[in-house]
Amino acid sequence: MGGFFGAASENDCITDVFFGTDYHSHLGTRRGGMTAFSKERGFQRSIHSIENSPFRTKFEEDIVNMQGKLCIGCISDTDPQPIMMRSKLGLYAVCSIGVIQNARELVAELLSSGCASFEAMSSGNINSGDLIGALISQKDTFTDGIRYAQEKIVGTMNLVILTDEGIICARDRFGRLPIIIGKRSDGYCFSLESFAFQKLGYYVHKELRPGEIVRLTAKSCETLAPGTDDLHICSFMWTYYGYPNAVYEGVTVETMRTRNGEIMAQNDIDNGCLPDVDYVCGVPDSGTPHAIGYANRSGIPFARPFIKYTPTWPRSFMPTSQTLRNQVAKMKLIPVHELIEGKRLLFVDDSIVRGTQMRETVEFLYENGAREVHMRSACPPIMYGCKYLNFSRSTSEMELIARQVIDALEGPDGLRYLAEYSDSRTERGRKLRDEICRRLKLTSLEFQSLPGTVKAIGRPECELCTYCWTGKEDSEPEFTSQLCD
Repeated sequence: MGGFFGAASENDCITDVFFGTDYHSHLGTRRGGMTAFSKERGFQRSIHSIENSPFRTKFEEDIVNMQGKLCIGCISDTDPQPIMMRSKLGLYAVCSIGVIQNARELVAELLSSGCASFEAMSSGNINSGDLIGALISQKDTFTDGIRYAQEKIVGTMNLVILTDEGIICARDRFGRLPIIIGKRSDGYCFSLESFAFQKLGYYVHKELRPGEIVRLTAKSCETLAPGTDDLHICSFMWTYYGYPNAVYEGVTVETMRTRNGEIMAQNDIDNGCLPDVDYVCGVPDSGTPHAIGYANRSGIPFARPFIKYTPTWPRSFMPTSQTLRNQVAKMKLIPVHELIEGKRLLFVDDSIVRGTQMRETVEFLYENGAREVHMRSACPPIMYGCKYLNFSRSTSEMELIARQVIDALEGPDGLRYLAEYSDSRTERGRKLRDEICRRLKLTSLEFQSLPGTVKAIGRPECELCTYCWTGKEDSEPEFTSQLCD
């Protein structure tokens, strides 16, 4: 994942972009970058690794030496960004969020059609910004070039371009991620997270539509190309990724998560499987509001039987090594013995991916005296690795615990019955839950249903990307009739 923020102002905006970008630190843990432009100094750029230190500490000194009324910043879990490009369209900085599934094919196509070369990173891969810039350069304007890139790229592309005249923002053509425009008396800003600019005095001016392209200056927010209604925003933005006070398409993350927990509890009540437990608990941090909703609806007291120690490791996926990530996850959990020993506990987690960390959490609870550990997943069983935003680092879908269990039960033939396995009302669905319970040593397990997730979000299912649960792909939108002259 990742996030970005930027501003076009009548005044120096470096500090605004520093704080606004820092507010996206929950979305990525590998690299941070800032690029500014001023007439006196031209383009100024800084990129740092943030794997071992947060964005703020790496850029505190840089912003003292940067100057500009145009500036962009990003948090990236993939390539170093922003990168500088020089083409027939001029000198500019570019950064993007998303996944280009057909990157190799596009590079080969561009090289065969006359593109001289690409700068390769140490991994041998091409920086996504470099590839996007090469696609844009196939056309005579930024607008036509971005539209061309949107049509050619298979995957997700939320894009920002900084020129010496303004900032161009282009939302992914399926709107899988948001871009929100903020306005203040001295200019405009853009952000993935709406709350990132509220403390800076901006208010929401507009949320870009899927595929929409705008240009920001201190004086205006100009629409270069209209968007479409073909929205497929990532459902995990509410379930897991988003910060609690973020708002996407009018739906607040914290509100959705609490409502989601209430729906899960009501389902257990209606199905006669509400367990007799002492406390409802959330797996911190994103599982907590789901658990509060479950507790509110079920009437079972909410408690925190362990506290996550986060000052040094905000998220357990920060280390690149899976072994180290597991160890960090274990080290962060500090028990509250009075709330564990001899207690029957029901936990709500945002999702169950591989099950590795959950297994260690459950063992940790039993080691500290828990009598029973029940689990509720705030989303359906994950059947497919994310192709669009790298939600899961899984290199194979067989790393997903649901797929492992299905393969063990039926082999390749099980792929024909994934929908049944997701449904707890079917025999296959019950077998999936029973086997995961056995593997993770859970007393009981249930998943939120897809209809329950959609209901909690409060948007039509056709507007949501649910690929990781259903494997359902998006259809291609029609842009040809909407290209600007």
